Amino acid sequence: MARLIVIGNGMAGHRLVDTLTRADTDRAWQVTVIGEEPRPAYDRVALSSYFDGASEDDLLLGDLSGRADQRLAERVTAIDRERRTVTTDTGTTLAYDALVLATGSTPFIPPVPGADLPGCHPYRTIEDLEAITASAEGATTGAVIGGGLLGLEAANALRLLGLDTHVVELAPHLMPAQVDQGAGALLARMVADLGVTAHTGTATSAVTAGPHGRASGLDLGETTLPADVVVFSAGIRPRDDLARRAGLDLGPRGGAAVDDACRTSDPHIYAVGECASHNGTVYGLVAPANAMADTAADRLLGGTAAFTGADTSTKLKLMGVDVASFGDAHGRGEQGALDVVVNDAASRRYAKLVVSDDATRLLGGVLVGDASAYGTLRALVGRELPGDPLELISPASSGAGAGPAALPDDAQICSCNAVTKGDIAAAIHDGACDVPDLKKATCAGTSCGSCVPMLKTLLADAGVEQSKALCEHFAHSRADLMEIVRATGITTFSDLIARHGTGRGCDVCKPAVASILASLGNGHILAGEQAGLQDTNDHFLANMQRNGTYSVVPRIPGGEITPERLIVIGEVAREFGLYTKITGAQRIDLLGARVEQLPAVWARLVDAGFESGHAYGKALRTVKSCVGSTWCRYGVQDSVTMAIDLELRYRGLRSPHKLKGAVSGCARECAEARGKDFGVIATDKGWNLYVGGNGGFTPRHAELLASDLDSATLVRYLDRFLMYYIRTADRLQRTAAWIESLDGGLERLREVVVDDALGIAADLEADMAAHIDGYADEWRGVLEDPDKLARFVSFANAPDTPDPTISFDTVRDQPVPSAPVPLGMPEPATAATAVEA
Repeated sequence: MARLIVIGNGMAGHRLVDTLTRADTDRAWQVTVIGEEPRPAYDRVALSSYFDGASEDDLLLGDLSGRADQRLAERVTAIDRERRTVTTDTGTTLAYDALVLATGSTPFIPPVPGADLPGCHPYRTIEDLEAITASAEGATTGAVIGGGLLGLEAANALRLLGLDTHVVELAPHLMPAQVDQGAGALLARMVADLGVTAHTGTATSAVTAGPHGRASGLDLGETTLPADVVVFSAGIRPRDDLARRAGLDLGPRGGAAVDDACRTSDPHIYAVGECASHNGTVYGLVAPANAMADTAADRLLGGTAAFTGADTSTKLKLMGVDVASFGDAHGRGEQGALDVVVNDAASRRYAKLVVSDDATRLLGGVLVGDASAYGTLRALVGRELPGDPLELISPASSGAGAGPAALPDDAQICSCNAVTKGDIAAAIHDGACDVPDLKKATCAGTSCGSCVPMLKTLLADAGVEQSKALCEHFAHSRADLMEIVRATGITTFSDLIARHGTGRGCDVCKPAVASILASLGNGHILAGEQAGLQDTNDHFLANMQRNGTYSVVPRIPGGEITPERLIVIGEVAREFGLYTKITGAQRIDLLGARVEQLPAVWARLVDAGFESGHAYGKALRTVKSCVGSTWCRYGVQDSVTMAIDLELRYRGLRSPHKLKGAVSGCARECAEARGKDFGVIATDKGWNLYVGGNGGFTPRHAELLASDLDSATLVRYLDRFLMYYIRTADRLQRTAAWIESLDGGLERLREVVVDDALGIAADLEADMAAHIDGYADEWRGVLEDPDKLARFVSFANAPDTPDPTISFDTVRDQPVPSAPVPLGMPEPATAATAVEA
């Protein structure tokens, strides 16, 4: 087995190892990765999300355990090309048959006096972010030197830390590498609206020190700009020190010179990513790094892949502002190139196309404010335009004239993963029928996600229509049925299916309609005909476990509980012989109750002031919280009170799928709010609202919907968000998938919830108010109704007889099921597997 050493455990190195080891089915290579940082590879592109509440674990890339030997917190100090060995700072010498340099780049720190003062930081690693966060404590003003892409990301980070933020850029406008002066001017106005002041055409001559020896300001020549925290984001330099010392050829601007195979001047050494120079160019974007890594991996396996350059197009959202640049955005590559510009300052929209001198070919372009046409326009670069270029960017058309039908099969749809329109078409031909299928088949849309709208369009253009029918008994979608029930006032399933469906219904439509009726306040879910519509858990208001017993989960809003109530839970568990477990959602689960015991258990709990926690229902489960400003020295708001208020407000709210929320008292995010359907994170100015997160089979982080909200506005937006989800989502569709399915995604949701684009905000709020007014505890509703109580028996002809098939063993002083697992059922990992999944 040949030995491969990869120096550098960043995004490029990770991509190469991941690609190589997946394709190396014969195990031809034994791979060792050596990285200086103390953690595995993480997503440096998403680094700024750290300040939005993302944790270090959230940023980590895929696990390479078992596929490569990862040596972390270790630095290679020398390469011996003759002996083919590398030596590290631990004194270890490792031999290689092939070597890959993936050492990335270092931030450029301008040689200005004071750049090394305390309070001055680069913006490159997680350690840098932690240092910036520490410096921001007690600071009031921050400044970023460098107004490029990373500079604006850094500025947003300082803004989120609560600092009065400034950006100083030497060029006459922001993002000079990506956009032109007109776009840069609009961008400056838009970030100013968000509280960030841009100083363009301005040079920093020194960082000044305050009385305590820390940074206190920037000397800008004629003026001094106060700054307690200074972040340098003035560009990058390839890390080519190892290549230099090893005697490898370098590019004209640094970086190990590589050929189309990504091989250096030493045939046994490759270089990929920001440390490599290809034809004199050092690329600083993820797409070229991925392409180089894929090329090198293919060559190591005997392939013929070639890297001949890369598309440097990019689409970003900086502080909520859409910015896109594609192709030759500055018109430098072709003599006589023409600019076609739409500059609508009032609508905060700028669009420019660079076309050939005869206006027939698209060379490049810039979009600011509205980048919806990016996917199609980028794919048209270098090709004949399908019509008048002005019509492609005019507000009326929004790029509609350049649809996917105009693109040839070799047009690249996903630049991050080099996926063409032909690749997408082939996947659709092979049976891909939705965006997740396309992602799985082609990897398109799995990196930055900017091509996802194009994937949806290609599916539609291919004639792939997603059936909206709920099931064979209803031709309508769940959202359509919701509107039918709301408009007609229908209150029973039998009436609904008689008037708008066929047959008698099934296990798909009955629970779905039951949920709709419950969402609209149609009484207790076990009242009358509704009882027969419920699935097993809802039918008994408890979660069935593998041995036929049930779990009982009382509501504990915000995780706060008095000692007296805690004692009651212990007494109930002891009296009924129940297994007790504290769940990950800050609740206590009582497992092992037989059907006939459930009412007696509930009675004890209800008498103590508890109510149903709806662990069994497609409804709000919990709103988790940290201890917030009441106890925590980092807390900036009272997260416990907010969590309790929200849980009590939305308790019993029936929805298309289960709902979970959380409130964190500061950006350290101890309540894990960004992993919930709705998450609230405290700021110095109020609350940030995140939506669309979830765990489960496909974990997803929630995205920022609105920031720095006062409590009343936060609740108003949440009311609208939840009711809009309940009205329009499909059956069993989590909020994450629902937002992705919306035409326009999060931006469309923001238009509806924040801007009231549909004019339904008042209606949504009224629906929520009606739910709150009509809430009643479902457990109490059973206890107060003899007819409902009669359902809770193991045997109809012997109501007092317990089920003899249920037995328990004792493990760690608690009862656990001893009944055998039914044939064909998988063995659960623990006795409490099905608690609140």
